[in-house]
Parts: sequence; structure tokens; C-alpha cells
Amino acid sequence: MIGAIVGAGLGAVGSIFGGISASQAAKKRLKYLEQKEAENQRWYDRRYNEDPTQRADAQRILTMTEDAIRKRNRAAAGREAVQGGPSEQTSQEKERNNQIMTDAVSQINAAGEKRKEQIEQQYKEKKDAIADAKMNVEAQRSAAIGDAIKGVIGAGAGLASAFDK
Repeated sequence: MIGAIVGAGLGAVGSIFGGISASQAAKKRLKYLEQKEAENQRWYDRRYNEDPTQRADAQRILTMTEDAIRKRNRAAAGREAVQGGPSEQTSQEKERNNQIMTDAVSQINAAGEKRKEQIEQQYKEKKDAIADAKMNVEAQRSAAIGDAIKGVIGAGAGLASAFDK
């Protein structure tokens, strides 16, 4: 009878300890997932709100375009000086050059919008994965609590049967 009581008591203590340990491990996993969630949010905020024209590759394209336009404008100004006075051709050349720069900026902005969509997609995928992981942790925690309760109930039943003898 004493052995059954001690066994039941140890079973109850073991179940409670197991439940507490599982709960602590779940808290650690949730904390880690919350850190990952915050990192993902910071990454998204930083990358999504970037100005596409300020990226290094865009700056290189804009600088090259500006240099080419400057050379074309100088050539047009030289032709104008040789021909004497402003010409219709020089004005058209300058308008074409302005349009080239406008087109370059438009293309960079269009590429930036596409990039934003990709960033948003990556962010959502990671956010969903983190949410799934959090739900799994909660499910594991619930199962561990259920197992601990079953262990305590089983120990209680063992204790009750020891007194029935």
C-alpha cells in the first residue's frame, strides 16, 4: 500500500514537472519566433520603403544616362554654334534627351515596383511560416498540459486504488 502511494505521488510529481518543463521550452520557442517576427518586420519596413532611384545600380544607370545626355547636348550646342544661332534641330535634340532621362527614371521606378511586390511576397511567406510555427508551439504546449493532467489523474486513480485495498 505504501509503495502504491509513493508510486502515485511520484507519478503526479513527474507529470507536473514534465508539464512545467514543456511549458518553459514552449515559452523559449515562442520568444525566438517573436524575435524572428520582429526581424522580418524590420527587414520588410526597410526594404519595402527604399527609394528605387537611390539604389547603387539605379544611380549608375542615371549617371551614365546623364553623361550621355551631356555629351549629346554639347554636340548639339557645337552644331548650333557652327550653323549660327538656335536651330529647330537643337531644340528637338534637347527634348529627346529630356525624354531619355524621363524614360530611364520611369523604368527604374517600374523595376522598383516589381521589386516591392517580390519583397512583399517574401515578407508574407515568412510571416505565415512564423505564424504556423507559433501555432505548432501552442499545440505542443496544449498537448503537454493535457499529458500532465492525465498523469496527475492516473496517479490519483492509483492512489485511490491503493486505499481501496
